[in-house]
Amino acid sequence: MDDEDRVFKALADPTRRFLLDRLFERDGRTLSELESELEMTRFGVMKHLRVLEDAGLVVTRRQGREKLHFLNPVPIRQIHNRWIDKYTERQVSALLELKDELEELA
Repeated sequence: MDDEDRVFKALADPTRRFLLDRLFERDGRTLSELESELEMTRFGVMKHLRVLEDAGLVVTRRQGREKLHFLNPVPIRQIHNRWIDKYTERQVSALLELKDELEELA
């Protein structure tokens, strides 16, 4: 499985998207903080975080006895650039050409 596949797999689950949203709101959360917002066992949250880490969407740092989780938006941006930008470029270019043509007629 390549890196893109890991990102898509990680983003496919609503719980993992929820965790990413929480980290987007405030980075550097502990497992306990993230767990408190979900109706799931600590072990379940840990499994979801592991998938996010494997995809590179979450990075961790130890601070004393705690492990802090941080959002890494780079893989999402890479997916956006690869899979969204290239498919919208043609439409945007067509709209700009239409705008220019309409302005010339006015």
